[in-house]
Amino acid sequence: MAAVEITNENFEEVVLQANKPVLVDFWATWCAPCRMLSPIVDEIGEESVDVVVGKVNVDEQQELAARFKVASIPTLLVFEKGEVKNKSVGVISKAEIIKLLGL
Repeated sequence: MAAVEITNENFEEVVLQANKPVLVDFWATWCAPCRMLSPIVDEIGEESVDVVVGKVNVDEQQELAARFKVASIPTLLVFEKGEVKNKSVGVISKAEIIKLLGL
């Protein structure tokens, strides 16, 4: 499934109420490392039926970035049952993301 754009409006439904792990990519259009990580995140979203993949544009969703204390991007957060279970800051490999997800 393609990555879902996450906003303040759909955050609770997409992330907090999900019945499987959710990988959330906090990013911005001007961020070069984010553009490097984005295709990897998209690929995981396309390949995995066991995970919901979402993206938060920090420029458009500043409240969400502040809520989860995202100070540097890209930041990946893994949610399970509505709680943050894992976090990674910076560009990491596909294998590292899969490990972060516990798959």
